[in-house]
Amino acid sequence: MEGGNHGGGGYPYPPQQYPYPYGQYQYQYPPPQQPPPPSAYLAPSHSFHGYSSAPPQTQPQPPYAHHSAPLQPYPPPTQHHAYPPTQPHPSSAYGYDPYHAPAAAYPSYPSPSPSPSPSISPSSSFHHHPESPSPSAPSYPIADVLANMHVSDRHDYPPPPSSSPAVPAASSPSVLPPSASFSGGGSSHGGGGMQMVPYGSPAGGSQHGSLRPSLKVVLLHGTLDIWVYDARNLPNKDLFSKRVGDLLGPRLIGAVGSKMSSANMTSDPYVTIQVSYATVARTYVVPNNENPVWTQNFLVPVGHDAAEVQFVVKDNDVFGAQLIGTVSIPAEKLLYGDRIEGIYDVLESNGKPCAHGAMLQLSIQYIPVAQLTMYHHGVIAGPDSLGVPNTYFPLRRGNRVTLYQDAHVPDGCLPDFWLEHGVRYQHGQCWRDIYDAICQARRLIYIVGWSVFHTIHLIREGVEKTPSLGDLLKMKSQEGVRVLLLVWDDPTSRSILGIKTDGFMGTRDEETRRFFKHSSVQVLLCPRSAGKRHSWVKQQETGTIFTHHQKTVIVDADAGNHKRKIIAFVGGLDLCGGRYDTPSHPLFRTLQTVHKEDYYNPNFATVDARGPREPWHDLHSKIDGPAAYDVLQNFQERWLKASKRHGIKKLGKSYDDALLSIERIPDFISINDAIYFSDNDPETWHVQVFRSIDSNSAKGFPKDPRDATRKNLVCGKNVLIDMSIHTAYVNAIRGAQHFIYIENQYFIGSSFNWDSNKDIGANNLIPIEIALKIANKIKAKERFSAYIVIPMWPEGNPTGAPTQRILYWQHKTMQMMYETIYRALKEEGLDDLYEPQDYLNFFCLGNREVADSPSTSNATSTPQEQARKHRRFMVYVHSKGMIVDDEYVIIGSANINQRSMEGIRDTEIAMGAYQPQYTWSNKVSAPRGQIYGYRMSLWAEHIGVVEEGFNYPETMECMRRVRQIGEQNWERFVDNEVTEMRGHLMKYPVSVDRKGKVKPLPGCTSFPDMGDPMQRYAPCSESAARQSETSTTTAASTGAAELARPSLAIFAGQIQ
Repeated sequence: MEGGNHGGGGYPYPPQQYPYPYGQYQYQYPPPQQPPPPSAYLAPSHSFHGYSSAPPQTQPQPPYAHHSAPLQPYPPPTQHHAYPPTQPHPSSAYGYDPYHAPAAAYPSYPSPSPSPSPSISPSSSFHHHPESPSPSAPSYPIADVLANMHVSDRHDYPPPPSSSPAVPAASSPSVLPPSASFSGGGSSHGGGGMQMVPYGSPAGGSQHGSLRPSLKVVLLHGTLDIWVYDARNLPNKDLFSKRVGDLLGPRLIGAVGSKMSSANMTSDPYVTIQVSYATVARTYVVPNNENPVWTQNFLVPVGHDAAEVQFVVKDNDVFGAQLIGTVSIPAEKLLYGDRIEGIYDVLESNGKPCAHGAMLQLSIQYIPVAQLTMYHHGVIAGPDSLGVPNTYFPLRRGNRVTLYQDAHVPDGCLPDFWLEHGVRYQHGQCWRDIYDAICQARRLIYIVGWSVFHTIHLIREGVEKTPSLGDLLKMKSQEGVRVLLLVWDDPTSRSILGIKTDGFMGTRDEETRRFFKHSSVQVLLCPRSAGKRHSWVKQQETGTIFTHHQKTVIVDADAGNHKRKIIAFVGGLDLCGGRYDTPSHPLFRTLQTVHKEDYYNPNFATVDARGPREPWHDLHSKIDGPAAYDVLQNFQERWLKASKRHGIKKLGKSYDDALLSIERIPDFISINDAIYFSDNDPETWHVQVFRSIDSNSAKGFPKDPRDATRKNLVCGKNVLIDMSIHTAYVNAIRGAQHFIYIENQYFIGSSFNWDSNKDIGANNLIPIEIALKIANKIKAKERFSAYIVIPMWPEGNPTGAPTQRILYWQHKTMQMMYETIYRALKEEGLDDLYEPQDYLNFFCLGNREVADSPSTSNATSTPQEQARKHRRFMVYVHSKGMIVDDEYVIIGSANINQRSMEGIRDTEIAMGAYQPQYTWSNKVSAPRGQIYGYRMSLWAEHIGVVEEGFNYPETMECMRRVRQIGEQNWERFVDNEVTEMRGHLMKYPVSVDRKGKVKPLPGCTSFPDMGDPMQRYAPCSESAARQSETSTTTAASTGAAELARPSLAIFAGQIQ
């Protein structure tokens, strides 16, 4: 799932590279008059963004001595990042005086091979002190209910310190950068202002035989502009591997790797850039070279409390990476915006050079977040906005978009909302529109899903009799339509030699394949693969734990004048059981009608169709226009990758030629011709497609990692990554000026700023971005509100260990956000007037139904019987969407957790869209376009009433009113008397005090009906909790170490 390059105004297909560099999009605002002071708020750790292209070979050599200069605009609109920096720097030396001795210059000798990088010449430089190495990199917890535990995906770090204390954190958050990869642990977190931290060697020894001075922990919040040029005289770390290969013998050598058979093998070096224990960037591997040349530029978004930025040089080895050495730059030196560059000794953990003459050439400059234009002018900073920069797919103009809530909205179910120009908001009917689109297709129907059920009926209300999805697809394929289904291959479901096993996740993938086996519908079950270049452990972990999570339907449609075009549906709804629902979210009343053959509630141990069913709330969208062709390209890239034959599969059926080449079909309009509206049309949309995916799941990524820049990809270990969904979310949050409204199945992240478990690896920036946005608005004396709707608990057995752990990490995320807001209030002297919940609130959904007749049965103590007795159950929030300022919307398949955001785990797709005629920059007032109507429609569904104040969600009056309604609905939900609920929105059942402490709700230690309130969960120790998060999927699926009741006490982090 990758896309093409970015295109210009004509949007050729495939799209070309973005016409502007990252820096042009975020030019400096305002010009600094003084060096930026340290920020006052918390900062997160993070992973890396894309890096810009290598410079042309004709570029001159850079100066090699450390030097600095005033911060230049970042960069001005016409400037492109190049090597060396275009602005000359004065020769003021930069170093660690008095700690650093000058590093020896590179010796003069011819380069072993031509290189686009300049050759090394003698120069002066200064030593550096390596930062204390980080502890083991994180395990990655956050997952969809069952698959959240797995073999630890730990990255190789320098050995953990044996005697040096951990670096404490400064408590100053600020706002964060747009994107990155997340492979490191977290940054520190804590109280007061700047702190001095011990600068001891990792092993407790001294540098050059003397005590190392303390370094100040500062907040780096903005972008690091980094060049990693080359290294010289690195040691040969492959001697051990060669000895092991000699022991294994020639037969086993081939199974491990051809590298070990090389007589001249030496180190395969690469560099990782680490900030506060988080890997934020990584170069590609240069094989068999002790003098590697990279010449790679990284524009790294950062938001870290850090003492140093570390450049860790490693050797990629078949048995795992080995540490070569480290170069460290003090974070405090970066605060003033000067570019720091030079040649540095590569030091071991004891502070000694890793080899005689081993050096690394680099440069680094810090650009504070306050200089980013969008941070002050909004997500859509004017009519010439080019969308989210540095992503695989460009912004596409001239689209039409339809926004959906739930699978179906019956006519008259929700109130009317009037938009600008007297237009009435149309409540979309998602599954009916999908059904109609499939029926009207003439050339192709491509479906991607985590799960696809052939038995479901897309239309269920009314008198019309419609075929099931499976029968409909068979009929269309018999008409000559190319019908392709790309479905995740659940490794726990199998059909081998007549032996059938149902999958643990209930995707029914094998059943779907069997249903279409003797038809012309082609079903390709696609396992999640780590690729052949990864270790066996990594391959097993990826294939067992992670999934293909995208949900799209792509069809051709009538374009007029006897032409065909592409339209695409993108969002959170799979075409499978349990998804059909309406805004009323019934529990019992439809069990004998629309849900008679579609009863679904996996939260109970047994299936009892007497109810309650699990209501399902979701978000989806339809794209009609050029951006739909990017969704098509995603399908093509994934299909081609999945259909690639390996080994014994070559004897089976080939799917390689199944895709239609629409560019060869005369009646198909091209992507350039698919633009339907000009920007002056009030109904036009600008749309951009985003993904989380890597080169193991999509065909078309460059084989040479040096070419990845052209497609705005980032380097992982033996993989290229598109993580533009995370980029889009962070970009939108940073640009938000008034409010954010989020609905998501999970909300976990920014673990680097938790008060514990900082290294758990949930390093996505979304939670801390929201908290810091609010904190900075408080400092600016401006209003801002954030509304977040999540499920009451993750779907599944709420007494199980996986669910309990997810609730625990979710609590940690909430706690961090509320404490960040409280500190901002306290620093501004507003903590007596306002509380954190005046700015941020979490909600969930639930429903109750009064029985038509009194129940005569005696309810047992099982959760299902208790839920049936009390006639209540949660409404499961499966949405994956965000609305910003009523002008910008993101909808897709990605959850707000590490699985969905990292790009190397679950594959995801999303779209970001806005109407250029309905933005704050265009109207200078609250927009009243389709996105406004969509939010108001969602609120009408959830709250059950429409009030004038809901038009102004950023106001404190609106925030307090919505919270009040949520608290009242919760009281109705838990009351012993069964009454109908007017609305479904409930305040999430935790208590948040004025200092931001998240605690159990008084009198509520377990979810209603789902556990014995007298049994409280006593969480294991922090280390045990972390270890359990890295357990294998087997442990997760068997419920190993099953925990007690589904207590909210664990959620509040209490040991009961």
